[in-house]
This record gives sequence, structure tokens and C-alpha cells, in this order.
Amino acid sequence: MSVGDIYFTLFRHKWTILFFSASGILAALALLFVNPALYESKTKLDILYVVQGKSFNPSGEEANTVSLNGQGYGIIQTELEILQSLDVVMEAVQTLGPEKILAKAGGGDDTNAAAGLIVKNLIVESSPGSSVIQVTLQHPDPTMVQPILGELIASYLRKHNQIYQGGIMFNDFSIQETNRLYKEIAQTKEELKSIRGTAGIFSIDGADKSYEEQISQIRSKLFTAQDELVERKAAWTALSNAAPLTADSTNGGLEISADKISEYQNVQARLDLLQKKEQELLLQYTEESVPIKDLRAQIAEVKALKDKLEKDEPRLATLGAALNQTNQPVITLSDNAAQITVLETRISVLNSQLSQIQGEITKADESKEAISELEQRERREEAELEYFQRNLETARIDAIIGAGKVPGISPIQSPSPPGGKMWPKKIKKMAIGLVVGGIAAGLALAFLIELFLDRSIKRPVEIETKLKLPLFISIPDFTQRNRNFKRISGKASLLLTENAGKGATENTAVPSWNRQHPLRRFCEGLRDRLIVHFEVKNVTHNPKLVAVTSCARGAGVSSVAAGLAASLSETGDGNVLLVDMNIEGGAAQQFYKGKPGCGLDAVLEVEARKNAQIHENLYVATEPMHAGDDLPSILPKHLMGLIPKLRASDYDYIIFDMPAVTQTSMTPRLARLMDMVLLVIESEKTSQEVAKKVISLLGESKANVTTVLNKTRSYVPARLHQEFLNDV
Repeated sequence: MSVGDIYFTLFRHKWTILFFSASGILAALALLFVNPALYESKTKLDILYVVQGKSFNPSGEEANTVSLNGQGYGIIQTELEILQSLDVVMEAVQTLGPEKILAKAGGGDDTNAAAGLIVKNLIVESSPGSSVIQVTLQHPDPTMVQPILGELIASYLRKHNQIYQGGIMFNDFSIQETNRLYKEIAQTKEELKSIRGTAGIFSIDGADKSYEEQISQIRSKLFTAQDELVERKAAWTALSNAAPLTADSTNGGLEISADKISEYQNVQARLDLLQKKEQELLLQYTEESVPIKDLRAQIAEVKALKDKLEKDEPRLATLGAALNQTNQPVITLSDNAAQITVLETRISVLNSQLSQIQGEITKADESKEAISELEQRERREEAELEYFQRNLETARIDAIIGAGKVPGISPIQSPSPPGGKMWPKKIKKMAIGLVVGGIAAGLALAFLIELFLDRSIKRPVEIETKLKLPLFISIPDFTQRNRNFKRISGKASLLLTENAGKGATENTAVPSWNRQHPLRRFCEGLRDRLIVHFEVKNVTHNPKLVAVTSCARGAGVSSVAAGLAASLSETGDGNVLLVDMNIEGGAAQQFYKGKPGCGLDAVLEVEARKNAQIHENLYVATEPMHAGDDLPSILPKHLMGLIPKLRASDYDYIIFDMPAVTQTSMTPRLARLMDMVLLVIESEKTSQEVAKKVISLLGESKANVTTVLNKTRSYVPARLHQEFLNDV
């Protein structure tokens, strides 16, 4: 929908919109009149947090204090409901007295009526995301509005405490529970002390850590002793096997001297060192390098010395192999046996210690579960004791602060003094709703009619957008500006006068076609568009046949056809013939407006058409429409026979004033004989569906169809939006 469519809809249905808007305004004024303005008092409360009911079953540290961070919306909604509850209102009414509240509201002492008056004029609201609640009360008595609001807030705070805090009953229960918990905690500590002393455990975690460290140390020492014992036993076996080498003289041999053994060991150690160094140098040098050669020379010397020692004392070779296996210094069998005994004793002691610690752990495990249960019970009892002590302290502080004080709820503004009279917010919203609703209803109805209910063609732009046809001209409805002007309808008789048939020189000009006639300019514009169209399409033959028809009677076809013919007759020396196909009659002689008419056959004869001339170069012929079912087939056959004469006549243009297009009219059949068919569409009367069906019928005849939109109305001021290129 374009801006032009919106403007057109608004201005076309402006009276409908204004009617509904005025109705809404009047309804709002009536509402304000029925509900007089009241005095108003306001107060504000800040909900910081809410202390949920003091549970008889403690749930932990600060478990019952709920802030607005996570549950803000739900908490605020709950407080709003408490403020508006009937219990709160009734308590305030009973405190102040219903007769005071109703003194300037009809009087009486009905408690329910007083409560209903307060509920009706009580407004409790909160902005989204805010913790502030604004309470507004309106009342006809300026001396009572502030006290009533103050009493409502006091009643609300008492109700809040009653709902969330639990009152005296919970305080008595807290005292009883505190005394009980003191005794139970003392008993639990005594039991815990006794079982710890028996088990020798003062801390379960400390005992476990101590046992782990002791077991780790003993096992480390035990593994070290076992490794050393294995080494000692291996050395003892080696020395035992080498004993024949060191046998004394009783066995028939000599003992190898210690110097020889030491010398042999040194040579062996040096040889091992040189061979190891050789392997390291081979990673850096080649075998032909000088360092490698020098080192190998040293190795050869040491090997030669070793071989010489083994040659002098062959038993050294066997002793050297045994010493290499044990990697131990040379000791005697007696020393090695003593070390083995020591290691075996040490391992036995370590195993005994490990068994003892494991036994202690088993014993401690039996007491650990009991100690753990007692410790948990002690912590639970202490937590419960702290909970009830905290509640008792809170109750003591509340008592000091005073009744009516609620933790977490702070008044930001006390009830304000009454100002000037104001309508209740609900009434103002309703009044605004009535005004806006009236305007919206008018607009909705206007657009509903324009878009869905009224399917007629109304504006020039709709010809091209909805009918897909070219528009030659848009003729305004002159009765919109001049109510005394006759509507553009009727027949070609507008051009005929009493002087018709007396020649062009004696024919009096028709008053409706003088230069001051408003339709004159549009007929001339239509003429120019038609001429240009034929020139562009290169239609040069004469005469040119133009049919003017419509979708229904009363569209102004005869007026447009007559005006077009009159305008074409002024363009040059050629003649223009206007053929009226709408004259009805049953007489053999043709009459037109009381004068003998000239038929189409006669007007084609130069000598016989004198009576048909009504103006210079302008002739009118009529084709009678006889009653009977054979007319639709007879008339086209008659015209078909006259077509050669029409084509050979000296007329420049022949304008046919045709009947409206219907399923039974002759117009669709004759349209194919025409050079141009002008379809006159009556604005705001011709529906889109009918127009499309008419165009479809004409399209089947292969007619060249263009349109003229007649009786258009301009609703939008030109300074806002120009609908078409009209100069009216």
C-alpha cells in the first residue's frame, strides 16, 4: 500500500473516521462525568529481601533469606498480592471504622462497602526490574485518604510478618530447642572424648597420616635390608667357592699374599678403565687416529701385565672372576657371615614393627566409624543450635525496633498529603482507551471497506494496476463541486436541438458544449489522446471507427461519445459521424427527440444526410433497437453489410455510442469491427470483477480496448497528494 492509497482511504472515509472518533471522545467524556475525580495519596516501599518463614527444621546458614537477585519477579508479585488482599483491607477498615471511610461516599457503616470502595480505588504497581512498589489510594474525602493509606501499609506489614515469620509460637519453640541442643552437645562431646582416649586417636585425619608415614619408613628400611642381605649372601657364596685358592698349608697349598691380590685388582681396575675410555673416544675419533692408537697401546701394556700376573699365579684368574661378581672389597668369610646375621636380624625386627602398626590400624578402624559419627552429630547439633540462637537474636532485635517493622522492607516515601482532585488511573486508562478505540475503529472500518468490502474501481491508478489497461483520460464528477449540475449521463440528445436538420448554419449551439462547459476540456483531451494514439499506431485510413461502451448503464457513455464526436468535428475539414446504437422504438419511422431521425443507411448518402447534420462537420445517425429475440443477430448482420459503405464514406471518424457490454449485448460482437473501443468505467460504481469480465469478453473479439474513467472524485487535497494529471 502506497502513500497515495493511505491518503485516499483516509480522506474518502473521513466522515466515518470522524464519526467513530467523536463517538469515542463522547464515550470518554461520559465515563469521566459518571466517575468524578478523587483525592489521591501515594507511598513507596523498597523490597530489599524477604525472610522466608522460620522453619522448624533448620536448613543451613542464611537458607531462609531470599534476595531479589534470582527470584525478584516472583517476590515482587507476592508482595503486590498481599498489599491488595482483602484481609489487609478489612483489617484497615476495622481499625479506622467503616462510617468514617464512607462518610463522603454515600454514608453508612457497611464494612464490606467500605472495603469495596478501598479496593476499587487502590492501585499497587511496580516497574519491571525494580524493587520499589508504589501504592496509590484515591478517595472522595481529603481528610481520610492519607490515614487510610497509612493504615493499609501498617496492616500489610503485619500480614507480611504473619505469613513469613511465624510469630510467638516459633520463638517458644526456639527456646526449647536451644536448651535441648545444649544438653545433647555436651553429651556428644563426652562420648567423643571417651572413645578417642580408648582408641588413642584424637584426630582421624591425623592418625591416618601418621600411620601412612610410619609404614612408608619401615617398608623403605625393610627393602634396603633385604637388598643388602641378598648381596652379602652372594659374596659369601663367591668367597666360599674361592676358598680352595686361599687354603692354608694343611691342604697342601700356599695362601696367595694380600699384596698379590691387591696388585692384581689394581691392574684389573686399570684395564677396565682404559677399555671404557676407549669406547668413549671411538665416539669422537676414528680407529686410525692418534689418541685411539695411544690408548690401545696402553691397554696392550696393562693386558700384558695382567697376563704375566696370572701366569705367575694361575689362581688369580679364578679369584678375579669371583670378585667381579660381588663388586665387594676383599673380606674374609667370617666378616661376611657376621654381616649376614645382622641383616637377617634387622629384617626380622622391621617385619615385627610393620605387623604391629598394621594391628594398630585395624584397631583404629574399628573405632574410626564411631568417632566419625559422633563428630558429624556434634557438627549437626552445633549448626542447629546456631540457627535457633540466630532466630532468637532476630526476634530480640525486632522487639527492640518495634512492632510493624519488617526486615528487608523499607518505606521510601510515607503516605503523601492529598493534592488536587484526579481521576483514578483506571478511569483515565479507560477514557484513553475509548478515544483510541474510537479512532482505531474508524480507521479499521475505513481500511476494511477500502481493501475488502468495496471492490469498485475508484482511481486512475487502479486502471493500470488492477485492470492492466491503458487509461486515456480521467473525467471528474462535477457534481462533487456543483450540486446543481446535472450528472454526466444521458444520451446523445445533448447535442441535438430543436433546430437539428436545418443545416449547420442555422443550428444553435448546444449550451452544454459551449466553451464554459466543464466537460469540454476533457473531451478535447480525449480527442487529442485518440489522435495521437492513431498516429503512433500508424492508423491512417479514413474513416476510423471508434466504439464507446461501458460495463453498465449510467456510466456516461453517451455524454463521452457525443463530446468526443463534437471535439473531433472541430479538428479539420473532415466530417464526423456519431451513431447512436441505444435508440429504442417499435415504429417503422425513426424519430429522435420528437424529430424524424436519420438512419445509418441514409446518413451514408451525401444527398440524404442533411437532416442528420447538427453542427458543422458533425452528423448523427440512429439505429433503432426493435423488441424481439432476433435483434442481437439481425443488427450485426445489418452493420456487416454497411461496413463497405462506411469504409468508403467521406467521414474522418465514426463514433459508435454502444450499449453496455453484457453476455447478451451486441457490443462484444461489433467490437472486432472497430479501430478502437473506449471502455467508460464509472468510478466507485464499477466493480473490479465486472470490469475484468467485460475486458475478457472484449478480448475474445480481439478488440483494441482503452479506458476512460468517468465521474472520479478527488478526496485528497492537491497539496498533499496529486492523484492524476487533472486540472480541475
